[in-house]
Amino acid sequence: MDDDFSLSVVTGLKIAKRIYYGKEQQVSAPEPAPVMEKSPSVRPGHGPTAPMVYAVIFDPSIVDNPEIPTYQPHVHGLCDPPALIPLHMNEIGMDVDCYLDTAFVSVSGSWRVHCVMASCSCDCRVVVPMGEQGSILGVEINVAGRSYSTQLMQMEETQGMAKMTKNEHGGFLKPQIFSLMIPKVDGGSILSIKVSWFQQLLCIDGQFTLSVPFVFPEYVTAPGKKLRRERIQLNVNTGIEKEVVCKTTSHPLKQIRRQMGKLGFLYERDVYAWSRADFCFSYMISSNDIFGGLLLQSPSMHDFDQREIFCLYLFPGKIQSTKVFRKEVVFLVDISESMRGWPLENAKNALAAALSKLTPADSFSIIAFNEATHLFSSSLVLAKEERVENATKWISENCIARGGTNIHSPLSVAMEMLASSHDSIGQIFLITDGAVEDERSICHYVKTHITSGGSTSPRISTFGIGSYCNHYFLRMLAMIGRGHYDAAYDADSIDFRMQRLFTTASSPILANIAIDIFYHLDACEVYPFPIPDLVSECPLILSGRYQGNFPDSVKAKGVLADMTSMAIDLKLQKAKDIPLDKIFIKRRIDVLTAQAWFTESKELEEKVTKISMQSGVISEYTRMVLLQTVGQKLAFESARKKKAIRLLSKKYADSEDERITLLSSLTPGFGNIIATMENNPTGFVERSVPASIEILNKASDCCTRACYFCCCPCFIHTCSRLNNDCAIVTTQLCSALSCFGLLECCIELCND
Repeated sequence: MDDDFSLSVVTGLKIAKRIYYGKEQQVSAPEPAPVMEKSPSVRPGHGPTAPMVYAVIFDPSIVDNPEIPTYQPHVHGLCDPPALIPLHMNEIGMDVDCYLDTAFVSVSGSWRVHCVMASCSCDCRVVVPMGEQGSILGVEINVAGRSYSTQLMQMEETQGMAKMTKNEHGGFLKPQIFSLMIPKVDGGSILSIKVSWFQQLLCIDGQFTLSVPFVFPEYVTAPGKKLRRERIQLNVNTGIEKEVVCKTTSHPLKQIRRQMGKLGFLYERDVYAWSRADFCFSYMISSNDIFGGLLLQSPSMHDFDQREIFCLYLFPGKIQSTKVFRKEVVFLVDISESMRGWPLENAKNALAAALSKLTPADSFSIIAFNEATHLFSSSLVLAKEERVENATKWISENCIARGGTNIHSPLSVAMEMLASSHDSIGQIFLITDGAVEDERSICHYVKTHITSGGSTSPRISTFGIGSYCNHYFLRMLAMIGRGHYDAAYDADSIDFRMQRLFTTASSPILANIAIDIFYHLDACEVYPFPIPDLVSECPLILSGRYQGNFPDSVKAKGVLADMTSMAIDLKLQKAKDIPLDKIFIKRRIDVLTAQAWFTESKELEEKVTKISMQSGVISEYTRMVLLQTVGQKLAFESARKKKAIRLLSKKYADSEDERITLLSSLTPGFGNIIATMENNPTGFVERSVPASIEILNKASDCCTRACYFCCCPCFIHTCSRLNNDCAIVTTQLCSALSCFGLLECCIELCND
C-alpha cells in the first residue's frame, strides 16, 4: 500500500500545481513542532499521518480552482491508477477519553474540494490512521445536502449486496488505516466529517502511553496567512483511587481538572499551520507494591445481556520492588517458504534481540519448523554468552525459508522439553504466518497437557504474521496456555511487536493467580480465562459478566518468583463515569469468537453477532456498510435508526435518496489453509516498482511545463526516433503518460 498510495499522492500534488490561488498563493511557513521529551517516529513517503481527505482524480483536465477559473491547457488521457490530491483542511478538533487501558478517540473536521472545477465533481477518499490496535467505531459525513453514516449489518443480511459493491468503496488500506470513498463531490464543496474509533494504551514499564496520528503535512494548509482553530481535549479516568503522575506530552495541554485518579486537559489555539507532531501523552499510577481492585457496574436497560459487569485489575507496582521468575524459554519459529524475505528476516532480528536479553541464569532452546522440525539443542541450555553467540549463528545458518508448515510436532517437542520445570515458569513462543488443518486438535492436545501438568505447565504465547494464519487459533492457543497473543499485518512492525511480546510475556512476577469468588457466584463469564500471570511490564485486567453477589472483601492469590504464596486484597467499588461495557467489548468479542471457532458453536456465533450489533464494534459475523441519505443527517449512535437501516437495505439499495454500500471485510478471518499449503507469501513483502511506473513518475516531474507543450505531433515526432519495439511499448503507455504531459524527452524534442 505504501508505494502505490504514496505514488498516487505524489502524482496528485504535481497535478495540483496547475491550480492558481490568486494573490494569496504563498503559503506561510509552518510553525515549529512543540518540544517533546521523545520525538515521534518519522514516517517517510506520502502516506496518511493523520485523518485526511483526498480528491480522487481520474481525469486531470477537471483540476482547477473552483472559485478562480483559469486557462488550463487540455491534458490528454486518464490517470490509472487515479491521482490523489490532498484536500485543504479548514478546521480540526479531537476528543480523547482514556479509561483504564483503552482510549476512545473522536476527530471532527472539515475539508474543502479546492482542486476541482465548480462545474465538475470527483470522488473523495477519507483516510483515517489509528493508533495501537485501533478499531473503527463509526464515520459521519455531511456534504452538499447529503449525509453518509457507517452502520453494522448481520452477515446474512449482506449476502445479496456483495454483487453491487466493490472493495475500493471502503475498508483497510493497511492495518490501522481505515479508508472510505464518498462519490461525486462537487468542486468547491465542504465535507464535514466526524470519525470515531478506540485504541489501546501502550503500557511499558508501568507507564501508559497514548499515541494518536496527528501529523498534518504542509500541503493540507490552504494558501494565505489565515489563522485556523486547532483543538484537543483529553480526559483520563483510571478508575483507580491513586495519584496519576503525568510524564510526557506532545502538545501544550492546559490542565482543567484534577481529582484522585482523574485528569482533564485542553489544548486550543489559533495556528497558521496544522499540527506537525502525533498527539502523545503518557502517565503512571504511583504505587510501590502490587495492588488490585474490583470495579462493578450494572448493565444499561438497552443491553440484551442483563448480567452485572465487573472489571478486576492487578498492577505490578514499581519494577525495582519485584522479582521476576527465572526464564526457561523455547522459541518456535516458522521457516516455511511463505516466510521468505522480510517476514523471516525481521523475525530473526527480533529473536536475536530476545536472546541477547537473557541472563546467564536463564536457559533456552530454539526450534525452527516447516514440514520438519529443526532443533538448536535437544534440551535447554544456559544462556551464557558463548551459547547465545552460537544460537545467533545457528539462526543465521539454519533459519532459511523453505518447505511447508507443521505446528503440532515442534509444539509437542517444546512441551516435553519444559516438562521438568519446577522452580520457574516455562515459556513457549510460537511465531508463524500460516494456517494448518489440525488447529483444533492442537488446542485439545495443549489443553489436555496443561490440565495434567497443573500449575507448572509452560505458558504459551503466540505471534501471527500476515493475514493467512488463523489469528483466532493463535489467540485460543495463547488463552489455553495462559500466555499472550500479538500479531503483525505488515513487515515493518514484526521486529518491534515480537520484541515487545517477548519482553512482556517472559517477565511474570505473580503466577498461578486464582480468584476463588468466581466459583461461588451463580454464574460468571471471565475473559481471558484461564487467568494469565501478572507481568512486570503491564497490569493484568480481567473483565466479564456475572450473576450473584460479590462479598465485601475479595482476595487474589498467587505465587511469587521465590515460590512463596501471596494474597492481595481487592477493593470493591462501583464504577462511576466509566463505561465498562464499552471498554472491554472488543476483547469480549475476540475471546468469544475464538471460543466459537474452537467449539464450532453456532450459539456463540449468534451471541457475538448480538454483541457486535448492539455495540457497533465489528466482528467476524457482521459487516460494515455506508448509508447515504439526501436532505437529512444520520447519527450512527441511534439504535432506532440502525434498525431502520436494516429494513431499508433491501428497499433502497438502488434508490437515489437512500443508498447502502457494503464495505470490504474489516476483520482478519479464520486463516487460509490453501494459501499456506501453496506457500503464498504473506502479502506485505517489499515490492519493486515496475519500470513503467518509474517512467511515469519521472514524466510527472514535468507536469506543469508539459501541460503547455504536449500535443499529438510532438508524440509522433518522439515515436519516430524510437525503434519498432520501443514504439510499441511507448504507444501502449500513451494513455497513462499523457495525463502528465508525456515523457520528459517530449519536452526536450519540442525544444529542438
